[in-house]
Amino acid sequence: MTRTVPRYPVYLFDIDGTLLDSAADICGAIQQVFADADCRPLTFEFLKGYIGRHLIDLFADLFPNYTPEQMDEWIAEYRRNYHARGHTLTRVYPGVTEALAALGGRKATATTKGTPSTRLILEQFGLLQFFDHVQGTDGFPSKPAPDVIHAALAGLGATPEECLFVGDSAADMEAGRSAGVKTCAVRYGYGKEADLAAHSPDYWISDLRELVGQAICLSHAGAQRSGARRAVK
Repeated sequence: MTRTVPRYPVYLFDIDGTLLDSAADICGAIQQVFADADCRPLTFEFLKGYIGRHLIDLFADLFPNYTPEQMDEWIAEYRRNYHARGHTLTRVYPGVTEALAALGGRKATATTKGTPSTRLILEQFGLLQFFDHVQGTDGFPSKPAPDVIHAALAGLGATPEECLFVGDSAADMEAGRSAGVKTCAVRYGYGKEADLAAHSPDYWISDLRELVGQAICLSHAGAQRSGARRAVK
């Protein structure tokens, strides 16, 4: 049975797989790196499993004998490919905008993306206005290390006890647990439920509007049904 999520003074959010369905652009940019290097193609489903982790994890798993310099070159190429795509295949998940607009408390990001690119993509999709602080992974270890969560809390002047961290991956849950914050796993993202469950999230949700409460979810569902009835008249 899903536990009702209480209100928190502070919320931290992962981006990819939590607020934005960005897998097509991320995986497409990675596939282009491997195509340019004449490597064997990798499937979308395989690559999707690495979203939320640093690219170095993917490259190290596939090419353990590559030098750090080669890894850095591929990461730089990925970033060029990713930005060149313009996020044209990325979408905001249903309910995210409504939930962020209705949710009280202070809000920040805690993502593997760098802070400048995080700010740009939030602005592009109309979400920047809902955040009090934007925090990416800038020169420190990425999730599952807790560093980005600590940095986000510092940016808000908040303590772990005040905070709920919302994410879609096992790395998110592990980072949150290590940082001493409460964790909320989303079921609609890229992480496998069994992997998330291994880190014992405090809460589970299937729609971000569940953070606000059932009223907004029911209101949205009612509006959809009403619209459907009007459409068939």
